[in-house]
Amino acid sequence: MTRILPALRSLAVFAAVAPAAFGAFAQAPQPPEIAARTYMLVDITANQVLAAKDIDAPVEQASLTKLMTGYLVFDALRAKKITLDQKLPVSVRAWKMPGSRMFIDPKMQVPVEDLIKGMIVQSGNDATMALAEGVGGTAENFVKLMNDQAKALGMKGTSYKNPEGLTEPGHTTTARDLSVLATRLMKDFPEYMHYYSTKQYSYPGTPASNGSNRNSLLFRDPTVDGLKTGHTAAAGYCLVATSKRDFPGVGQRRLLSIVLGASSENARANESQKLLNWGYTAFEAVKLFDAGKPVATPAVWKGTEDVLKIGREDAIVVTVPSGSAGKVTTAVVRPDPLVAPFAKGQAVGTLKVTLGEQTLAEVPLVALEEVPQAGILGRAWDAIRLWIK
Repeated sequence: MTRILPALRSLAVFAAVAPAAFGAFAQAPQPPEIAARTYMLVDITANQVLAAKDIDAPVEQASLTKLMTGYLVFDALRAKKITLDQKLPVSVRAWKMPGSRMFIDPKMQVPVEDLIKGMIVQSGNDATMALAEGVGGTAENFVKLMNDQAKALGMKGTSYKNPEGLTEPGHTTTARDLSVLATRLMKDFPEYMHYYSTKQYSYPGTPASNGSNRNSLLFRDPTVDGLKTGHTAAAGYCLVATSKRDFPGVGQRRLLSIVLGASSENARANESQKLLNWGYTAFEAVKLFDAGKPVATPAVWKGTEDVLKIGREDAIVVTVPSGSAGKVTTAVVRPDPLVAPFAKGQAVGTLKVTLGEQTLAEVPLVALEEVPQAGILGRAWDAIRLWIK
């Protein structure tokens, strides 16, 4: 059975996805008018929500369902339960799938990698079913794996009824859950994310005219590199889009936009582009500490070292309204005294980041290096010093 990956602990208070993340600021940037039933914009680099509307409302998933199908397929690849060059059979059930298709049939044995491209680029329901059957044994068992994984990721508003996204009672999700899934997909399986930026693909012997990626932002904006479109009559036109742009002093900054229930294919692209552009201009990223660099070096007692380096293995970045970077303040909250031993990666305290009176983030800090316990004489001497202190 496919292993279930646990949810990551969030670094920021915005992981709770408060709808008006910057609403407390007097000069909070107001998002543009977005013509969609629900939408969301997340700064993935800073783990903060920049804009949101009705993100807990249940919505039809359409082909955004294939994000979870992809997650489980990538997990099976990593676990070596399948391989990219392994050929999977095409069942009659897969062949007869309605809607978007890769145009494969039961006479074919199709490599897993081609099925992945067919599922992502062409949004092929036939390719998706073939993958689901190949990983889960049956579509029904695969759907159980989907729901188990959704639970493990904390997607409380999502229920899967099929692997491809055709309309079915109870097959629903939320914008909040889609942000969790998209974020984890990118973080957990970076080696497979290039499939989502593939602009053209068609399997040999199938119609080349069916080969363009439905995500038209890939053709409009060179900074967009994913992720997935969806459309049914019930869901409307949907798009989960990701973009990465480079900024001086910060490096790469990634945004994730989710637009659900737009009126047309063009509208979902336009509204997504509007959100992304606004997020990059209305907010600026501030790198507080580089990856692996100490945030603080407090004294440590009864250890082989005099100080404990605490920080994070990844860079600590926050996003603030443009022009307010100079007003960001930080404070380390930790136990005192710190008594060895400490293991590398052990939680030590938090970095509280504020802008004015508003808490932006509370970032967990860990020991960057191991500090073993000192010998008996060292421990005894520090015990006396602590008693005097």
